[in-house]
Amino acid sequence: MFNNQKGTITPALLIITAAFVAAIYGILIILSLQINFSNRQVASEEALAIAEAGINYYSWHLSKAPTDYTSDTGIHTFIDPQGQEIGEFNLEITPPETGSAAVTIRSTGKTYDYPSITRTIKARYGEPALSQYTFFQNASSWYGPETVVYGDIFSNNGIRMDGTNYGRVMSAKETYKCGTETGCFPPDWRPGVWGSGGDQSLWTFPVSSIDFDSISLDFNEMKSGAINDGLYLENSDEFGYHLVFSADGSFSLYRVLATNYYNAYRVPGNGLGAEGAGGCRKRYEKITDEEYIGSHNTGDTPIIFAEDHLWIEGTVDGRVTIAAVGFPLASREMNIRIPNNLVYEQYDDSDSLGLVAQNDILISRDIPTDFRIDGALVAQKGAIMRFGYLSECGSDTANAIRNSMIVRGSLSSYFKATWNYGTDPLLSGFNSIELQYDSDLSGNPPVYFPTSGTPGILSWTEE
Repeated sequence: MFNNQKGTITPALLIITAAFVAAIYGILIILSLQINFSNRQVASEEALAIAEAGINYYSWHLSKAPTDYTSDTGIHTFIDPQGQEIGEFNLEITPPETGSAAVTIRSTGKTYDYPSITRTIKARYGEPALSQYTFFQNASSWYGPETVVYGDIFSNNGIRMDGTNYGRVMSAKETYKCGTETGCFPPDWRPGVWGSGGDQSLWTFPVSSIDFDSISLDFNEMKSGAINDGLYLENSDEFGYHLVFSADGSFSLYRVLATNYYNAYRVPGNGLGAEGAGGCRKRYEKITDEEYIGSHNTGDTPIIFAEDHLWIEGTVDGRVTIAAVGFPLASREMNIRIPNNLVYEQYDDSDSLGLVAQNDILISRDIPTDFRIDGALVAQKGAIMRFGYLSECGSDTANAIRNSMIVRGSLSSYFKATWNYGTDPLLSGFNSIELQYDSDLSGNPPVYFPTSGTPGILSWTEE
C-alpha cells in the first residue's frame, strides 16, 4: 500500500519563501534608504553650491552698484549649465555699519527636488583692510634672526629677511638700494627681498605697490563718529590722556598732568616732529602725575577720538578703535604710547582693538619683560617703534633689554619700524619677537579702520 501524505512539504516551503521575501524586502529597504541618503547628500551639496552662487551674484551686483543694498534681493531662480531650473537662492543684505565699508551678504540655497534641505552662507564684501597683513611698511624693513612672523609681510621698498616667515614676504621693488637701515655698509643694490632667513619659497617680488598716502582714512568721519556714537576727547591743554582698559569691559580715563624723560636714541630720518628727530634726545614718555576723569564702558564707545597724545594699556573686553589725531592735519603729529601690555580678554573674535596714530606708536621703556600687544596698529605719518635706551645717550639702561615681544594682529607703519639696536650684543630691544596673524582682523576689522585695494569677499562662513 502507498503511504499517501499529501502537503507535508508545504509549511517548510512557505517558511523558506517568506524568509526569502523578507530578506529581499529588507535589502530593498536598505537600498532605498541608501539611495535616499545619497540623494539627500547630493541635494545638500547642490544647495551649498546654489547658496554660493547667490554670494557671487550679489558680489557682482555690488561691483556695479556699490551703494545699492536693496535691489536684486530676495528669491532668485538657479539655472544649471543645461538650462534647467533646479533650485533657488534667497538673498538678505545688511548694509555697512557705522564706521565700516563692509556689506554682509546672507544667501540660502535649496533644490526643488529636496526643498526642505537648505544651506546658508554669510559673507562680508568690501575693500580689504590693512589688517590683512601681519606687517605692512612703506619703508625698507629688516627682520632679524630673533623674529618669527606668521602671516603676510608687505613693503613698498626692500625687505631683508634674516628671521623666519610662515607667510608671504612681498616687496614692490625688484631691486633696491640697501643702506644702513637694512645693514649694508657701504650701500649696495640688493633684490627686493633678500637675507639669510626663510621660507624663501614664499618670497615674492616685485608686486604692485600700495600708495600709503591714498589709504582710506577719514579723520573727520572718525571724529564725527566719536562725537555721535563714541567718546570724543578735545585737546587736554596738558600732556594728553591715559586710557587703562579693564577685563570687566570698562576703561578708566585720566588727564596727564606731568611727564618725565629718558635719554634715548632714534635712527635719523625715520620720523617727523619732535619725537621723530634722530639721535640721542630727551623722550618724555613716563607719566609722573595725572588726574582721574571718569570710567566708561567699552561697549558704549566703539570709537574713541582724541585731539591729543595718548597712553594706552590694559585688557580690552569689547571692540573699539582709538585714534590720536590733531587738526590741522598738515601741522600736527599726535602719538600713541603703549607703556604696558595691551591685550584681549577673550580670543574668540569677540574682542578687537584698532589703534590709529597720526604720527608714531611708541612702545615705552619700562614695559614687562614679556610684552604683548593684541590689535591692529597704524602709524599714519610715523613709525611703530621703541627707542634705543643706550648708554651712549647717557641713558639708564635698566629695562632697555626685554625678553620677548608678541604682537597678535597687524602693524602698518609709514617709516621703518625699529625696536632692536645692536647685534652681538643686543644693546636695547627684545631677545625674541613673534608677530602673529589674526584672521578676525582681516575679515572683520575694527570700525573706521583704513582700507585699500579692490573690493571683494572679505570673509565666508556657513551658518
